[in-house]
Amino acid sequence: MGTSASSLAGSLTAGEREQIQRANVSGLQPVVFVHGLWLLAGSWQRWAEAFEEAGYIALTPGWPGDPATAAEANAHPDAMAGQTVGQVADHLSTVISQLERKPALIGHSFGGLLAQLLAGRGQSHVTVAIDPAPFRGVLSLPLSALKASWPVLGSLSNRRRAVGLTYEQFRFAFANAVPDEEAQALFAEFAVPAPGAPLFQAATANLNPWTQAQVDTLNQERGPLLIISGQMDNTVPWTVANAAYRQQLLNPGHTEIVEIPGRGHSLVIDRGWREVADAALAFVRRYAAPDAFDSAYLDYVDTPVHEDEDRRVTVS
Repeated sequence: MGTSASSLAGSLTAGEREQIQRANVSGLQPVVFVHGLWLLAGSWQRWAEAFEEAGYIALTPGWPGDPATAAEANAHPDAMAGQTVGQVADHLSTVISQLERKPALIGHSFGGLLAQLLAGRGQSHVTVAIDPAPFRGVLSLPLSALKASWPVLGSLSNRRRAVGLTYEQFRFAFANAVPDEEAQALFAEFAVPAPGAPLFQAATANLNPWTQAQVDTLNQERGPLLIISGQMDNTVPWTVANAAYRQQLLNPGHTEIVEIPGRGHSLVIDRGWREVADAALAFVRRYAAPDAFDSAYLDYVDTPVHEDEDRRVTVS
C-alpha cells in the first residue's frame, strides 16, 4: 500500500506549509525554486524577491532534512546524509500537490534534474532547468564533470554520507568563472555538505533501468521547458546540458536551450545572478504571465539572441 497524501503532507516543514498557505491565499501564479547539491534553499532568496517583484509568488522548499542555515548544515552534516533523488522528488511533489495552482518550476544543478523529473510527472506549468544534472539517457560525461564530482564519487562509502567541498574543490566545481575574492565569499556564505547518493544515482543512471534519476521526456503534460547552460561550467558543461535538451526535444511541448556566456556553475548565486534570473523570468512570463500585474521588469521581447548551427543560443 502506498503512502497516503496526508502522511506525505505531514512530512513538510512548518516553513514549507507557511509558504504553501501564503501562495494559495495570494491567488498569484506560484514559482517553486529547487536547489541542488552543496547549496540550500536560502540560495534562492534574491531570485524569490525578484520574481515576487514581477508579480509571482515564490516558494523555496528544501530537501528532506535540510538544516535552515549554512552554519547549521556545516555544523551537522549528517542531517543531510542518505537523501536520494526519489526521496527529494517525492518531497517536492508533495509541496506542489498542496498548491491550488500548478506552479512554474526553476531548478539549478540537481535541482534542474528534479525540476525536469517533476515536469515529466505533469506537475509543472513551465520549467527552467539551469545547468541541470544528467538523467538516464544523457550519455555525455566530460572530464571536468567527473573531476567536479570526484570528491563524492572517489569513494563508494560516500553514498551514505554527506560530503563537503574544500575551497579548492568549490572553486573548480562552482566558482571557476569569478574572481578569487568573490569565490571565497560565495564559499563562505553558501557552501554546505551534500548527500552523496544522488551523484551515484546520476553516475550509474544509464546502467540501471530502474534508476530514480530518470525523466519522462514524452509526457504531453510536461509543459514548456528552457534549459540554461553556463558557458564556462565545469560541473555541467554544454555537452551535458545539450544532451538533456536533445532528449527533451522528443516531447511535443516547446523546448529551448540558452547559453549564458562567461558563466560557471555559480551563475545562480554569484554577482551575475540577475542576468540569469531575467532570462528565466522572460521564459516563464511567456507561458505563465503574472495576474493583472504590470511589472517594471526588463522586457526581453526585443533582446537580441543568436543561434548557431548546433542550435546553441546566446543572449546579448
